[in-house]
Amino acid sequence: MWEYMERRAVRSAEYILETGGTVRDCASHFGVSKSTVHKDVSERLAAIDPSLFCEVRRVLEKNLAERHIRGGDATRRKYRGEKK
Repeated sequence: MWEYMERRAVRSAEYILETGGTVRDCASHFGVSKSTVHKDVSERLAAIDPSLFCEVRRVLEKNLAERHIRGGDATRRKYRGEKK
């Protein structure tokens, strides 16, 4: 694997752990696609740093479980005309 990919995967994982953010948040922060971040933290990171991978996996699973709640809140704000 290329060295820059490994660095990007580790930086993305650290960002997700620090902020508790989603893959989408991380992608916009680093200026890459969601697909790239997802591949980095779900596949490449497992080979690079398994312990970091497990920690990030927990955060991503939590975000996945809360996704429907965030979507409902966004829809509610949209129809009330509120901003974030």
